[in-house]
Amino acid sequence: MRVCGPALTVQGAPGDNLWLHRAIAQARSGEVLVVTVGGAHEFGYWGGIMTTASVARGLGGLVIEGCVRDGDELATSGFPVFSCGRAIRGTTKVVDAAGHVGQPIVIGDITVASGDLVVGDADGVVVLARDSVQEVLAAAGAREKKEASIAGALRQGRTTLEVYGWE
Repeated sequence: MRVCGPALTVQGAPGDNLWLHRAIAQARSGEVLVVTVGGAHEFGYWGGIMTTASVARGLGGLVIEGCVRDGDELATSGFPVFSCGRAIRGTTKVVDAAGHVGQPIVIGDITVASGDLVVGDADGVVVLARDSVQEVLAAAGAREKKEASIAGALRQGRTTLEVYGWE
């Protein structure tokens, strides 16, 4: 599973997922919903219905600091979902619950703004601030080239001790 696209940030209320429904309705094709729910991980904020709606609207994926449900359905949907885990407990939909879409959020110690680049795979998710994308891509390209050279030397029989100069 891989995801790459611009973030659309969502701050949801603990135990409530109405702001996620609002975000799906507002999101543009390719955007990745990046969601925080105030640390209440005992709820399943996202499931099959929301995945179906997101696929139909062309969204790029979901990154949520919270749990999801309908795991088997999500796994076969082809829609990238990165979450803290699974929880079956349902959520409320309180119309005036605190939250927002499109404003900066904080997940862990990382501030995420709408439009930042979200990249994720089986190893995890990173978020690149819009103004750092070109610099990070250049550094990543250089690292990839260096690692390809190292892998070539290893395929020719050299040891990691030799390649890295640790002998």
